[in-house]
Amino acid sequence: MTRHRAPSSKLARRGWVIAGVLITVAVVFGVLWATRASSFLPASAPVPSSSAPTPLSATPPESPIPSPPATLPPVVPDYVLPPIQDGMVPVITQIPTQQKVVFLTLDDGAAKRPENLDLLNKHGIKTSLFLAQVFIRDNPDYFKPFLEAGNKIENHTISHPLNLTKLSYQQQKGEICQMADYDEKTYGRRPVFFRPPGGSYTDVTRQAAADCGMKALVNWAALTDSGAIHYQVGNTLRPGDIVLMHFRPRFAEDLKAFTDAQTAAGLTTVLLEDYLQTP
Repeated sequence: MTRHRAPSSKLARRGWVIAGVLITVAVVFGVLWATRASSFLPASAPVPSSSAPTPLSATPPESPIPSPPATLPPVVPDYVLPPIQDGMVPVITQIPTQQKVVFLTLDDGAAKRPENLDLLNKHGIKTSLFLAQVFIRDNPDYFKPFLEAGNKIENHTISHPLNLTKLSYQQQKGEICQMADYDEKTYGRRPVFFRPPGGSYTDVTRQAAADCGMKALVNWAALTDSGAIHYQVGNTLRPGDIVLMHFRPRFAEDLKAFTDAQTAAGLTTVLLEDYLQTP
């Protein structure tokens, strides 16, 4: 019986050996295959790990969406234009206000450079244009795009007489009323503000302005000229200041001087007519 069992034991042992060899070969082959397959992954592919960075294609974790810049609240006027008294218009040079606003006004209309309106629009500035017929009659259409952009045209006399106060009441009234008529006919709006050439006036001037339908005589607290700001009070723009500038060849430099001063003072330029709620 012993001779019959020996061959079976040997065969069994050979089977186990062969099975072990096959298992070993399979394991080795599997390791080699996995290693080779990993070599085909893109070089930028991250190794799976809890500390691996998030792939660029993955959806990043949610984060709060930044709020858009807050819109500045509308300017609420805290000053009312005084009425005409004793037959004379009020005179305004600087508006008493707690609002951080400033007003830019442009005079004459002589240097009609094509880029002037673009410069104003670039800075988001609207202005009151005190025009004299003597300076604009050669090209009155130049100023119509200013109106379309939201600016206003006001009264600066017909002939720009620097000796206005030396003229009689009738002569002053003629200068002011004729210009108001011209503005209304040319631009479709009758001016409500008057600025005397050079800024000089008398009670006669104020009466003539009132009789021509003006609501106020407007002067200035600061002047920008030749690329610099000149102040009548202090050395900086103040809330409510009315600033004078001209249509001159150095328009761009003068406007820059104004915007630099406005920014330094933390002020916003507002249209005078809007603030005073005039038509």
